[in-house]
Amino acid sequence: MIFTLKKRLERAHVFQYHREEERQNGRKDKEVNSCLSCYQTDMPVQKVNDSSDLDAKVPSHLQRTSITSLTMTSDPSHRCVKARVVHKGPVISCAQKDGIEMLRAEIKEEDLPQSTTEHTSINVIFFGTLAKDFSESVRQGDVVLLADFTIRKSPSFLRDKLHPCQLEMDGKDACVYVCPSAAPSHGPSSSEAKYTYVPLNMLKHKTVVNVYGVVTFFKLPFPSKGSDYCSTLKITDQSDVKVSCNIFSKKLEDHPVIFRVGDIIRLHRFKADMFNDSMTLLNTYGWSAVTFDGITDSPVAPRTSSKSFHFGESDKNTVQELRQWAASQSLISNDPTVSLSSVHPGMYFDLTCQLLAKAVMDSRCILLKVWDGTKCEHPLLNVAVASDALEGESTVAKDRMNLTANVLVYDNHVEAAQDLKPGTFLRFYNLHSLHQKAPDQQPEQPEHLSFHLHGGTTYGRGLRSLPAESPDLQSLKSVLENHVDLDEHDDINDGTLLEIWYTPPEAVVLPNDEEPDGEADTGPPYTVRTCEHNTQQLTLAQVKRSTPPLSCHVRARVKKYHPQQLYQCLKLFCSKCKTMKDVPDDSAVGKVFRDSARDNQPCDEQWAATSSASSREPGRTISMHISRDMVGESTHMQLIFVEGTTLDEICVLSRDYKNMVPVRSENGRMTLMDLTAPFLFSGDKRYYGCKRCSMNTFENPVFTGVETWDEQAVAEALGVQLMQYRLLIQFELDDRTDTLEALLWENAEKFFHVSAVDASGSQDLQDKIQTIMDTIQPPESSLEERPWLDICLSVYTVKDDDRNKVCYQITNTEIREE
Repeated sequence: MIFTLKKRLERAHVFQYHREEERQNGRKDKEVNSCLSCYQTDMPVQKVNDSSDLDAKVPSHLQRTSITSLTMTSDPSHRCVKARVVHKGPVISCAQKDGIEMLRAEIKEEDLPQSTTEHTSINVIFFGTLAKDFSESVRQGDVVLLADFTIRKSPSFLRDKLHPCQLEMDGKDACVYVCPSAAPSHGPSSSEAKYTYVPLNMLKHKTVVNVYGVVTFFKLPFPSKGSDYCSTLKITDQSDVKVSCNIFSKKLEDHPVIFRVGDIIRLHRFKADMFNDSMTLLNTYGWSAVTFDGITDSPVAPRTSSKSFHFGESDKNTVQELRQWAASQSLISNDPTVSLSSVHPGMYFDLTCQLLAKAVMDSRCILLKVWDGTKCEHPLLNVAVASDALEGESTVAKDRMNLTANVLVYDNHVEAAQDLKPGTFLRFYNLHSLHQKAPDQQPEQPEHLSFHLHGGTTYGRGLRSLPAESPDLQSLKSVLENHVDLDEHDDINDGTLLEIWYTPPEAVVLPNDEEPDGEADTGPPYTVRTCEHNTQQLTLAQVKRSTPPLSCHVRARVKKYHPQQLYQCLKLFCSKCKTMKDVPDDSAVGKVFRDSARDNQPCDEQWAATSSASSREPGRTISMHISRDMVGESTHMQLIFVEGTTLDEICVLSRDYKNMVPVRSENGRMTLMDLTAPFLFSGDKRYYGCKRCSMNTFENPVFTGVETWDEQAVAEALGVQLMQYRLLIQFELDDRTDTLEALLWENAEKFFHVSAVDASGSQDLQDKIQTIMDTIQPPESSLEERPWLDICLSVYTVKDDDRNKVCYQITNTEIREE
């Protein structure tokens, strides 16, 4: 039945595609003729001397309409709009129109009732010679009148929060009348841009503004749920109103460079909006941000990644006025950070310091050894790390004098820490100091002070490098220069090195902690370590007494493992929210398909070519949709949307098609099925999306510009956060001195020499994993009969009900291949 159904669908599919190709060819001919006529018509932008002359110049058959009244159903015939140009982009080539030149501009309607604040600005796209004429003849601030435009849905509405529609000037009759803005009689020269800045207490809902402010709170850029980085800050000015601001940008270097509370920031082209009854600012198209040091007597030096920006005498005066006001309001602290000499256990504080050395502990943690020239009152914890893993200068002498702070940096801050070079000046925000015991510490000895930069961005937590010329570094440099070069004037002996690069000392090893007897060395181990750590091999008893984080080598046997049913070790992991869940079984997935197919009415999308066939079940129709842009391509390049099938049917169909997306109809529109089910079938593989992180946007999808449709490209096109297949197994290891439970998941694919996603659809690979596990722990075998494993073990802590829990993970270890 399914084979017959597929053939019927294919025949109907091909017939439908031929009809759609004929229709498309006819439309393309009309579009080409229209574009040619646009090129052949000389339609320059027409100028008038005064804004009032615009209405007089307009032909009588044109009637002016308001931007706020435009909708997708509006008839633009014999209509025109009048507005001021607030942004003009460059002329670029439009790939969707065979390289025709295009220009994007934003215009804003001004002569409106004061109560009208919504959708007063709209994007306008100019094509062909009109784009070039507009670029040469119109400046930002000019008043324009546009006629003979078409109205399209704005693809950037959710991002820029302007009008939901956009105007396109593409026809042969399209024309622009422009009144140049009046040149100022005094102030900046005509070659300089002139901006108006709005006090924070005068912001109006849905308006695009330029503002100055003093930073009262900020978070360094962090990854958003989409593809952008996000900066969050709060600013205030002389009106004493505080306003939140969110900045989204794909490039880190575009975000404002803020070093401390009290810095001055200038924002251009930000939209004011109400959120939770409070006014907020959000960057829009063409935005820019420039920051300045907030210290009163420091130079007024702009900080920005932009190569061209306006900064005149009036801007300098504004910065000086804000500095003086902020100082009078005690918004700026003379010393924004705390020195090591003033730190006490349990503090959260900011620290300005210099990086001496660093070492990677594991994928989620990096050690930074820093100092600020002051001596802490509490003994500082030294973190165990192999000497050859340390990048930077030796800190032995500074460590002995209690001058070096060992800062453990976790999770989302690791990427920024990895880019730092020894010698760099940096600032930690919301650093946490804790009392912690050293591995060899006796009960009567005082606890040591450790420093942790936890994951997340709460309270502005993060770290940033500081430029060497920063005014905040002058006092720090003076303190550091007063220190002699301790490493050159101190003798380092073996005892000193043992203190610094310690491992749990043999002197405190209990009798049952000693190395297992010679049996451990009989025969080659079943695994090999692939790490470059040059660390001493520890017993499990020594590992359990060590202070995390730590990477070490152990030799042990597998006492038992979970899950015993190995198909359960296959998990789905979301890299964004860190959620891990079981792969849904076929009964749960099949129910989603049955519920979606029941009483489903085929949808009709303008962007899709559709073929349908009746199923054997009464009332159920199976439909296949494909983007019109993909018509004529091979089945391996197509992205096919299937509606109304059962799980068994789509599994059969996916054998012949590379990418099949199950969908359902909702209010006549196509939408994805519940993400309990896979969002993509590709051969024997199924791909799932994260319910928490997926945007699941399915309006006017774009399927052009993609060379290869793999699971990642499909997920991005559908707004789905792709979940990754992972293998997760828990081993109970035993080396006769002790036992401990260790996870195998980040290193699992290398351990088994098997890809998790391939194993999800291959019985042979699943059998391979089972064979390896039967070798590690043969059925009905005793512990002494099982092979020894050489393992690289990572020791770390996680939060569990507000308590630190020590965890162990197998890393850099593989099964020995014959």
